Amino acid sequence: MSTKLEQHYQKVIDEKDLEQLRDVLVSKDSELANRFRALFNLKCVAEAFEKDPEDANKAVQYIAETFVDDSELLKHEVAYVLGQTKNMTSCPILRKVMLDAEQQPMVRHEAAEALGALGDLESLDDLKTVQEKDPHPAVQQTAELAIGRINWAHSAKAEEEQLQESLYSSTDPAPPLALDKNYKVAELQKLLTDQEKPMFERYRAMFRLRDIGTNESIYALATGFDDPSALFKHEIAYVFGQMGNPAAVPRLVEVLARMEEAPMVRHEAAEALGAIATPDVVPVLKMYLNDPVDVVRESAIVALDMYEYENSNELEYAPPTATN
Repeated sequence: MSTKLEQHYQKVIDEKDLEQLRDVLVSKDSELANRFRALFNLKCVAEAFEKDPEDANKAVQYIAETFVDDSELLKHEVAYVLGQTKNMTSCPILRKVMLDAEQQPMVRHEAAEALGALGDLESLDDLKTVQEKDPHPAVQQTAELAIGRINWAHSAKAEEEQLQESLYSSTDPAPPLALDKNYKVAELQKLLTDQEKPMFERYRAMFRLRDIGTNESIYALATGFDDPSALFKHEIAYVFGQMGNPAAVPRLVEVLARMEEAPMVRHEAAEALGAIATPDVVPVLKMYLNDPVDVVRESAIVALDMYEYENSNELEYAPPTATN
């Protein structure tokens, strides 16, 4: 989910207690958009663990209850949220989800990525097992990335490197390349698309290009959509959603239309279009409200919800009270 989408769902903090938010989140009768709002309201509590550890840990447990849901999109977002909270009580839950062969690959991938975002050293053995043995390439590659991020986070390099101050609130799967070298966009694009390089290095180039934030960097990033890795392509789409630059719209529309493309890529392209929120994305997204792939269809719903919010002057959304 893009930074804009996360901020959207966090903005409206309703005066409901944790149990009411939990009821909305786990209720399959609630609209998907309201379940997302409940999720990000609970995230705000879960990440305040230094101020109120009891409520924070309770929020983590309530969020985790959603892993039994049918919605792949919602469960993957739950894993993402737990990784962003910096609340280490999430780690055992995420390890269990990552190792659960009954969970969809997109959910297991997000659980692995979340462990990397949390920098959890205790997860390294499980991540190495997943990297070596998981049957799904995107999950394997995510484990590789998470290992790289954890090792970097606990190294001297993390203390020494000068990184550009991020415009985004997310903890990314890899830090951007350090500012000690003045990379040209063409140099970064070459590293981005070099399939012989470790995925962690290529991601670092990706996030440096994101932080440059020009149209030239958009076009360089878009060449990543030709990569064979679904994981890599989905991250390019995610980055475009963060940037919110309309210059990315044509390539995102093209990627969303690839019916043979991995669902995790098409879903991220749909959400990125919702985050960019230009008028021309509306008819495109409406075309996918009946997509045969559940996660793409649900992403189109969320993206249109985001578009409506971005183009409204009213904060009209709040999680309703769950009904029995």
